Amino acid sequence: MARILAIDYGDRHLGLAVSDPLEITAQPYGTYTLKASEQKNRRFFSDLVKEKKIEEIIIGLPLRMDGSEGSRAGISKDFARWLEEVTGKRVILWDERLTTKEALKRLASFKGNFREKKEKEDELAAVIILEAYLEKKRYYADCTEKNS
Repeated sequence: MARILAIDYGDRHLGLAVSDPLEITAQPYGTYTLKASEQKNRRFFSDLVKEKKIEEIIIGLPLRMDGSEGSRAGISKDFARWLEEVTGKRVILWDERLTTKEALKRLASFKGNFREKKEKEDELAAVIILEAYLEKKRYYADCTEKNS
C-alpha cells in the first residue's frame, strides 16, 4: 500500500505530514529546513519517498481569500515542479487558505517556546492540508462507487 505526503511549503521551513497506507488518516511527520545544497534537498525527498512508499505528493497552494494567486503561489508552483522532477511522483497543488489559522487554533494550548510552536504549526498545517485532500478523495470515491 502506498502513502501520500503533504507539504506546507514555506521560505525555508516545510511542514510535513504522511497518510497511513490505507489513505484514511494524516499523521504529522515533522518539519524540514531547506538546505543551501540542492543535492541535500534532492536526497532528502528522494529518500523520504522511497522509505515511506509515497505515491502522491500534495503541496499547499497559498491563494488569496478571493481565490486569486499571489507571488507566493508562483514560488509554491516552482517547488512543486522541482519536486515532481526529483521524485518522479505526481505532485498536486492544494488550496491551503486558512490552514495556518486552523493550525494555530488547534495549538492554542501548546506549551512550548516560539520555535517549537512554529515547527508544530508548520507540521500541523501539513496535516490539515492532507486531511482535506483525503476527505475529498474519499468523497469522490464514494460518489463513483454509488454511480457504478
